[in-house]
Amino acid sequence: MKTLGNLIWLLFGGLVTAIEYFAASIPLFISIIGIPFGIQTIKLGMLCIWPFGTEIRVKPGNPGCISTIMNIFWFLIGGIWICLTHVLFGVILCITIIGIPFGKQHFKMASLALMPFGRQIIQS
Repeated sequence: MKTLGNLIWLLFGGLVTAIEYFAASIPLFISIIGIPFGIQTIKLGMLCIWPFGTEIRVKPGNPGCISTIMNIFWFLIGGIWICLTHVLFGVILCITIIGIPFGKQHFKMASLALMPFGRQIIQS
């Protein structure tokens, strides 16, 4: 079922969203300051490719202070808007019974989009 859900996800916007995240990471990688943020957009893009069967966890042994500061910068620069977009799509998809699994994936992406630093994506 996870594979079928991921294939449907890719066909109906997941691949386009992942490409948008990857394209957004290119200008971030050009500047030295933007490299950590580019890595996080790559992380979000990878989650957009195959969201069913993945889990987001806090990295073990992660330096909390640096992650917190970077998450604050991320939030102010645009993380809140990325998060709100995923929440909006999640709410719209959850209106129908068929869309609930896909809405749940958007809610998962919203949590990562809000605070990506210090998080890891694990395939289950």
